[in-house]
Amino acid sequence: MKWTEKYLKRMREKAHEEAEASEIAISVNDLYKSFKLPTERAWGLKQAIFNRLKGIKGFRKQEVLRGLSFDVKRGEFLGIVGRNGSGKSTLLKVLSEIYVPDKGSVKINGTLVPFIELGVGFNPELTGRENVYLNGALLGFSNKEMDEMFEDIVKFAELEDFMDQKLKNYSSGMQVRLAFSIAIRARGDILILDEVLAVGDAAFQEKCNEYFKSLHGNQTVILVTHDMGNVERFCDRAILIEEGKIKCQGKPSKVTKEYLKLWD
Repeated sequence: MKWTEKYLKRMREKAHEEAEASEIAISVNDLYKSFKLPTERAWGLKQAIFNRLKGIKGFRKQEVLRGLSFDVKRGEFLGIVGRNGSGKSTLLKVLSEIYVPDKGSVKINGTLVPFIELGVGFNPELTGRENVYLNGALLGFSNKEMDEMFEDIVKFAELEDFMDQKLKNYSSGMQVRLAFSIAIRARGDILILDEVLAVGDAAFQEKCNEYFKSLHGNQTVILVTHDMGNVERFCDRAILIEEGKIKCQGKPSKVTKEYLKLWD
């Protein structure tokens, strides 16, 4: 009887763990990332050998991420804040598989759409239409999937009359709107944004703000920003990173206060 009770208890615990795991969109565990920064150059093989014999490496190691661990639930709007150089953008690039971590793991459950740098992947010699499909391919979507998204992307960008013009003929504002629309209207499960809410003119910004309000509970979003107003306006939860570590996390209002204390 006791064995049966233990077995049933373990089965219930396992079912609970699996249910919780299914609710996690991103799981980050003990994440480390560093870079080698050159200190002095070795001009030629002779100098390189001389430096090596003297123990001069020619670089110093910069620890950027130092043991980060956190989960992001499905449908959660998470804000990540911190001062310049704290490791925020490096974290997003690890999540987006642009960088490989030195140690630790990242588990992504679903399709991830990163929007880290405006216009990355755009080709000025291609038309707006061709660039939409090119960016879609870079994000891992098939032509068929992009066919289904195309009209929605163009409508949101308000560029219906310009899609067959070459991108080099677009104004900078038009390029920003197209890039941003591809990111937020591409139907991925997880959207990653790095300092991009102030895009386009005032009318387009307000349109984007209304869109972000509609995302709560429907799409997982990670937003890196220095705008504490946007953190409190959009985010369900926030994380403050300082020197590559999590200094504080929880309600946006709490994290905002801790962020502002860094400047006292």
